[in-house]
Amino acid sequence: MNPGIVSAALAYVAWGLFPLYFRQVHQVSPLEIVLHRTVWSLAFVLIVLAVMRRFAWLGPVLKQPRLLLAFAGSALLLSCNWLTYVWAVNNGHVIDASLGYFINPLVYVLLGYVVLHERPRRMQWAAVALAAGGVLWLTVQAGQLPWIALVLAGSFGFYGLMRKTASLGALEGLTLETLLLAPIAVPALAIWTWSGTSSLAHADAATLGWLLLAGPLTAVPLLLFAAGARRIPLATLGLLQYIGPTLQFITGVWVFHEPFQAGKLGGFVLIWAALVVYSAEGLVVARQRASAAPA
Repeated sequence: MNPGIVSAALAYVAWGLFPLYFRQVHQVSPLEIVLHRTVWSLAFVLIVLAVMRRFAWLGPVLKQPRLLLAFAGSALLLSCNWLTYVWAVNNGHVIDASLGYFINPLVYVLLGYVVLHERPRRMQWAAVALAAGGVLWLTVQAGQLPWIALVLAGSFGFYGLMRKTASLGALEGLTLETLLLAPIAVPALAIWTWSGTSSLAHADAATLGWLLLAGPLTAVPLLLFAAGARRIPLATLGLLQYIGPTLQFITGVWVFHEPFQAGKLGGFVLIWAALVVYSAEGLVVARQRASAAPA
């Protein structure tokens, strides 16, 4: 199997189970959780780089303003995505968050078409149309735009595009992103801790352990995602992306028992139908290519 597909799929499984983690630190503010994710992710990737002795790339990169600006943009997109997602999970909106990642493939396909000049096939466009219909249905039912879903889909869609076209590898890219965020995250966390308002100042041992675990839990899926995104088309990345929101949806409905109105079902059915069309079309094309390969 394509290693890019394996890497991306594992990343989406991890993200799909993230609500279970964030509920363990629900007493911590979303912004502080994002700061912890940044600081401990940086610590984790620096340890990995030290073990692998892979710091030679950093000097030349720091002398490239355009590259630093690009990664500053991807770091901000990542932070926006993190903050929105943590807030949604800890405020009882796991289902709404799952919707954001269900429609994320729409963003991938459109970005692939407009920016990378990828050409989706006819049935892929049909799947996109079905998913768009599902989003429209949910918007009408709610009486307002699903802002949580749109922010999550948009921020991570553009982040995926930037990482796919980035000149750095997965580990180096994540290191640079967290380094660029560190001048904000480290002082903020230090000030909050010194003033006694941070969870580090008064949390119990279990909460501290969960917060420290944010480093590897954040870094490993992002590394897997970045490695996968560089090896497969955005359309394929969008297909695999359904793994995460499906797990999130199951968690929201059956684990956290969030309310799921009957009116929403039609929108989700359209989105799930889009997944079926997308998957079936991909399987047919893959088999046709496999059968034609010997000739």
